[in-house]
Amino acid sequence: MAAASVQENLPPSLEATSDPPPLFDGTTRLYIAYVCPFAQRAWITRNYKGLQDSIKLVAIKLQSRPAWYKEKVYAANTVPSLEHNGKIIGESLDVIKYLDSNFEGPSLSPNDPAKKEFAEELIAYTDTFTKTVFSSFKGDPIKESGPVFDHIEEALHKFDDGPFFLGQFSLVDIAFITFFERFHIFFSGVWKHDITAGRPKLTKWIEEVNKIDAYKQTKIDPNEHLETFKARFLAK
Repeated sequence: MAAASVQENLPPSLEATSDPPPLFDGTTRLYIAYVCPFAQRAWITRNYKGLQDSIKLVAIKLQSRPAWYKEKVYAANTVPSLEHNGKIIGESLDVIKYLDSNFEGPSLSPNDPAKKEFAEELIAYTDTFTKTVFSSFKGDPIKESGPVFDHIEEALHKFDDGPFFLGQFSLVDIAFITFFERFHIFFSGVWKHDITAGRPKLTKWIEEVNKIDAYKQTKIDPNEHLETFKARFLAK
């Protein structure tokens, strides 16, 4: 079970002119951007494990990043990154695994060997999945992205002891849901296409993930996602 739900006041996004927090002072910080699907993965993981009090959120405005973030925090200049014990961990999949392994709270990783193996396969597949869908925007999105959405539908049939990829909610669900949130909105808003149509397991999965407080707390206005994606992928 997830840790008890905690409603928190979200910090404002820091911009180019914003001062840095007192870096490497022993505080554990998770650097995110509210619009970023990669950062959202880490944010959900933090919330699910009930780490709101022990991991401070620092929001960055991606269009106007403070220079100190690249110079002093994370040279890759991307989010998420985690400041912990005097070091920085970056890359979203690495961050969520690190949070799950190094902090208290309910585990998001399976003990069952078959589930563990399947989890590794699916997490490795996230890159292929997102790249395929993003590249489809340049051609026939519904046709070109169909096979990867079908692959996800099939993956959701593997274990029948719950509505999630491994039966119970895990890092795999977190790795995929932030992109499904955006793809669902974008396909519907631009092409009037429902990516869940004819995919009952996917429909149920999205419905169930949306009941999880740790995820709900990270969602922003769907119109913001739609406008962000339109500007990025449809601009001439």
